[in-house]
Amino acid sequence: MSSASAAPPTPAPAPAGPSSVANEVLVGYVSGAAATDRARARDRAAARLAERVVPGAGSRAEVELLRLPAGADRARAIQALKADPAVAYAEPNWVYTHAATSTDPYYTNGSLWGMYGPGTSPANAYGSNAAAAWAAGTTGSSSVYVGIIDEGIQFNHPDLAGQVGNPLETANGVDDDRNGYVDDVNGWDFDGNNNSVYDGTTLGFSDDHGTHVSGTIGAKANNGAGVVGVNWNVRLISGKFLGAAGGTTANAIKAIDYFNGLKARGVNIVATNNSWGGGGYSQALGDAIGRANSANILFVAAAGNGGTDGVGDNNDTTPSYPASYPHANVISVAAITSTGARSGFSNYGPTSVDIGAPGSAIWSTTAYNGYSSYDGTSMATPHVTGAAALYASTHPGATAAAIKNALLSSAVPTASMSGKTVTGGRLDAFAAQSR
Repeated sequence: MSSASAAPPTPAPAPAGPSSVANEVLVGYVSGAAATDRARARDRAAARLAERVVPGAGSRAEVELLRLPAGADRARAIQALKADPAVAYAEPNWVYTHAATSTDPYYTNGSLWGMYGPGTSPANAYGSNAAAAWAAGTTGSSSVYVGIIDEGIQFNHPDLAGQVGNPLETANGVDDDRNGYVDDVNGWDFDGNNNSVYDGTTLGFSDDHGTHVSGTIGAKANNGAGVVGVNWNVRLISGKFLGAAGGTTANAIKAIDYFNGLKARGVNIVATNNSWGGGGYSQALGDAIGRANSANILFVAAAGNGGTDGVGDNNDTTPSYPASYPHANVISVAAITSTGARSGFSNYGPTSVDIGAPGSAIWSTTAYNGYSSYDGTSMATPHVTGAAALYASTHPGATAAAIKNALLSSAVPTASMSGKTVTGGRLDAFAAQSR
C-alpha cells in the first residue's frame, strides 16, 4: 500500500518540557566502583537494579538503570545517589521522539528535489547536489556502513532490499559476531530487546520514520521503483530504539554502543543517523557519543523542530539534545526548503548548528512498500549522513574528523543559513568529494 494515499497521522505535539520515565534513574559510577559500592548507593535511594546499560570494564565506568518504588520522590532519590562517593552522576531516563510530519517514480518527475543541484536534470539550486556526484561516477560503496538509530527499517522494501544487514551475522540461532545479540542480521531492536527490527503495525506504529531516513541515505537506483538515495550502494544497520512510546536514554546508549562494538569488530561503520530528540542533558548519553568519537564514527543529528510551537528555536540558548552535545564527531543539521529558505520549524544556532540540508517535502521510502513526503530536521539529517557515506566510498580510511571537515568546508553560502549555522551554508555532496 502506498503511503502517499494513506499517510500516517501527524504526531501529537511534544510536551512543553523534556519527558522521562517517572520511576527510573540512570546512574554512572566512578571508575573502579565495586559491586558492594554500587549496592550501597542503590540502597540509599531504595532503588533496585533494572539493568546494566554500560558494563564496567577497565577504565570504563559502569552505568546502571535503576527502578524506584511506585510513588517514590525521584528528585530526592537522585540527590541521595549523588551523595554517595561511588556515584559520578545520577539523572532521569529521558524519553526521545522523532520529529517529522506527513504531507502529501519520484526522481524523474521532479519530486525528489533534495537530490538535485543547480546543474543537474532535473535541477534545483538548493538540493544536496548528490546527482552531480552520481554523474561524475560516485554512487557509493557496499563496503561503507551506516547505523540507523531510530525506529526500525523495512529491510525488504523494494528500494531497500539488499541494502540492510550486519555482515558478521547469519540467521542460525548463534551469536556469530559475539556481541551479545543473537541473529542481529539486520541490527537490533533495543526497545523490544529482540532481533525483529521491522514490526509493521503489530506494536501500534509502522517503523515509517526509520524506513524514511534509510531511503534518503541509501535507496537503490535504476530498479524502476520509487525513490533513490544519496548512495545507490551502501549498507545500513538498524539500531532501533524508538517504539510506540518513544525511546529512552538507556536504549539510545545501548544502540550507540552497539555500533561502537561492530566498528571494533571490523565493520566499517562511518556514521550513525540520529533523527530524534526531546530529552534533557544526559551525561550518560554524552559519554556514549564520546565513545563513538573515539571509535571514529560520526554522529549526525537533527537540530530539532522548534518544540511545541513549530517555530525554530535557537540551540545556542536553548539546547536540543542530542544535536547540542559538544563532541567533535557531532554534526547538527538544520532544514531548508526547495527555495533555499530555512524551514519554518527548523532549529538553528550560529555556534551550535553546523549546516543546512533539504528538509521540507522530502519523499522517501516508508513501511509496507510505501512512499511518503515528510518534513523535518529528521529529513535533513540523512542527506548529510548520506553525503558522509558517499565521501567515505571514495576516501577509504578517512577519519570522522576528515569527513566532517569535507562536508562543512564545502557548504554553499546560503542567505537563510547566514548567522544561523556555523558554516552559514547548505550541504553540497558533490563539492565535498574534492575536499
